[in-house]
Amino acid sequence: MDLPLVYHPEYSAPMASTHRFPMAKFRLLKNLLLRDGAIVESQFFCPELTPWDWIERIHTPDYVDAYRFGTLDAKAQRRIGLPWSEAIARRTRIAVGGTVLTARLALEHGLCCNLAGGTHHAFPEYGSGFCIFNDIAVTARLLLDEGAVQKILIVDLDVHQGDGTAWIFQDEPRVFTFSMHCGANFPLRKQTSDLDVPLEIGTEDEGYLRTLDSYLEDLLSQVKPDLVLYDAGVDPHRGDRLGKLAMTDTGLFQREMQVLGTCVGAGYPVACVIGGGYSTNMDTLVHRHSLVHRAAAQIWRLHRL
Repeated sequence: MDLPLVYHPEYSAPMASTHRFPMAKFRLLKNLLLRDGAIVESQFFCPELTPWDWIERIHTPDYVDAYRFGTLDAKAQRRIGLPWSEAIARRTRIAVGGTVLTARLALEHGLCCNLAGGTHHAFPEYGSGFCIFNDIAVTARLLLDEGAVQKILIVDLDVHQGDGTAWIFQDEPRVFTFSMHCGANFPLRKQTSDLDVPLEIGTEDEGYLRTLDSYLEDLLSQVKPDLVLYDAGVDPHRGDRLGKLAMTDTGLFQREMQVLGTCVGAGYPVACVIGGGYSTNMDTLVHRHSLVHRAAAQIWRLHRL
């Protein structure tokens, strides 16, 4: 079979968008990959509506119910950065299930990519930074509870620290959180990951990739994960509105090849989510998000998964 990918039509269901979080990018990402021949329609798996009890393994029932029924107060909605609507609530619920399905397929086939996901700023009692429910954390907790895995490594390369994920798993020895991010960026108050690597403003491709290389192989050898959950945020790009780093498209693609090649080459299955990316030019943003899928396709063929 070909590289499995996870996508649901409601990722791009009509709903309110902001200039920083355009919902249309999910549909445009799928269409770009199809148009370029990077993927074919038969590669897609469609997630089902996520059971609420899965989400409540991480998030408090009061918060889940408030979001579920639209009773979240205005301050809490401002903290998230997205207005509440039934469409957004439903899409968010499906997106969590998309990451769960991505992880299950990665365990089965060695590698799988979600065309959404990466909402790492969500905490148990509230959402933040355009993140409502923490799909990465829900997925990790569910797989551990089911006994599908015993050890998980979260590789978070979004430009912003994965603060919600770090806080959630601070006392969970079976989950190792690794966040390499711009040190002088959101969130203002950082949490403590198992390994945090803050980068200087303006870090370019060479410095970024060299730093990543100095950690990744050792982490795999140390943690020996049953699964790697990879947040491939593209906001380290020099053209990102919220990034403050200076990577290029070439550097981002090299990063994806480096992460996926190192993990898969060493025998560790990888589930990818797209993470953050913020640009006024939708075409360039969607192209950046496509890089992890293009790299995954190459790694899939190279290792004959």
